[in-house]
Amino acid sequence: MVAQRRKNDDALVLALACGATVEAAARQAGVSERTVYSRLREPEFQKRVKAARADLARRPAGLLSAASGEAVRTLLALMKDSAPPAVRLGAAKAVLELGMKIRELAELEAEVRELEEKVAALGPPNGEGRRW
Repeated sequence: MVAQRRKNDDALVLALACGATVEAAARQAGVSERTVYSRLREPEFQKRVKAARADLARRPAGLLSAASGEAVRTLLALMKDSAPPAVRLGAAKAVLELGMKIRELAELEAEVRELEEKVAALGPPNGEGRRW
């Protein structure tokens, strides 16, 4: 019984993480819609769905990261004098725009990390459910 629930929950987590509706996720996992809504109220189940979504997002990001070196080399090659002016302009714009986005993302990442450290330093929540 426990093994069957785990199997159903695994299928349910994957379906929900992939963006299925409650109705479709229930059908895919072989459970009722009521069961799906019940599971979605469980904090641990919510964490599993969130983790699965994050994993699904990381996979293509990793592939894109692996291909980014080649993409940068291509853009740099397109900026050479041998390329037509319109192509060079497009490549230059792309390099500048992407460079700014990467810098902004790195800055935001550092700020989030700093905020997380500050929140962690505040300690555990008090009896009223607040950290402050």
